[in-house]
Order: sequence, then C-alpha cells, then structure tokens
Amino acid sequence: MERTGMFGVHGAGDTSGYGLLVREPSTPVPAERPYGGWFDEVADTLFAAMAERGVPAAAVERVTVAHSEITFYLAREHLSALLWIVRDDPGLRFELAASISGVDYGPGVPRRLHVVYELLSMTYRRRIRLEVAVDVDDPHVPSAVPTYPTADWQERETWDMFGVVFDGHPALTRILMPDDWEGHPQRKDYPLGGIPVEYKGAEIQAPDQRRSYS
Repeated sequence: MERTGMFGVHGAGDTSGYGLLVREPSTPVPAERPYGGWFDEVADTLFAAMAERGVPAAAVERVTVAHSEITFYLAREHLSALLWIVRDDPGLRFELAASISGVDYGPGVPRRLHVVYELLSMTYRRRIRLEVAVDVDDPHVPSAVPTYPTADWQERETWDMFGVVFDGHPALTRILMPDDWEGHPQRKDYPLGGIPVEYKGAEIQAPDQRRSYS
C-alpha cells in the first residue's frame, strides 16, 4: 500500500507534507451593516468613543465578520489609542488580551505581516479581534504592554517567530529560539530544513530529503 504523508503528499521524501503545502492568501471581505447580534452595538460604541477622543474613523480600515467572529483591521499609528479605548470604555470593557500572535501571508502579499489581538470582555462576556498589517521592510507596531501587561510575553514570541518589532516593549528579546539565532522561523520564506541545530552539531534535512518511513 502506498504511504501518503500529511495533506495527502505522496511520492516524495517529505513525510511532513509541509514542503508541498500551498494555499492562496486569505483576502478579508469587508462586512456591511448590520453585522448582526451584539456586533453592531460594539461597533457603534467603538466609533462613538473614537470620535469623543479625537481618533479618526479611518483608524479602522475595515471590519469583517466570519465564522461568528468580528474583526477590526486597524491602522498601526492609532493602535495604542484604540487599545486604551476598547479596554476602558464603559460600553466595551475588553479587559483581557487573551492572545497576541502573528501571521505571515507570504512574499508578494502587500503588508504580509499581521499582528492579531484576541480580546475578551469579562464584563460583557464578548470577544473581538483586532488586526494590524505591516510590511517586512517596516515591521514596526506599537507595543501593547502599557495597556495589557501580559502582552510582554506574547509580543516577544511574535517578534521571535515573525520578526515584528514592538516599539516601546520593555525587553524585546528571543523567547523560544537562542538569543543569537538568525531569522524568524514562522515566516513563509524561512527554510523548512537545512538549518544547523544549535549545540548539537547536526543538521535538519530539507523536507524532500528526509526518509519516508513505511
């Protein structure tokens, strides 16, 4: 019986399947009002609070709704102000940054690096997502640590894996890789194999050179 790897890969030494995994970049489709449920209430409260604090409506570049989740795509220069708003406004109260992570949509995609903020309101039992996109050549985003102190560790991991620089972070150092490691392993153009293994004097073979186990 022919052995296939992950994602149906066969006929190659790549037992992981990731070497041949190709997907089209995700293109968010802007949502139109009404968004449905409590999404409209949150959006109205957010834009009202922005106007009250002098933050332009253009700071929210677009809004998407998919899989029962709402995402606000933000201009990075207004990120810090918007984080304070969503945390402290009485009608929002997203007090917890449940997750801050990175995404790389790959070479050729404008502003391919994204930082994703999953925020939880313990007051209203709601979740929203904020997202900021930047270029590889200018991967700077304001740190969320002043607003959400737990962002410290999450931003370090996003810097380590994706190379996003969080301006104002108190100690932006590696957290998973050795301090002297070169590159950011979760970028799409980072090689899957052939990287010298730190301290072991060995080398990880490229996926198409690995042995296929039967």
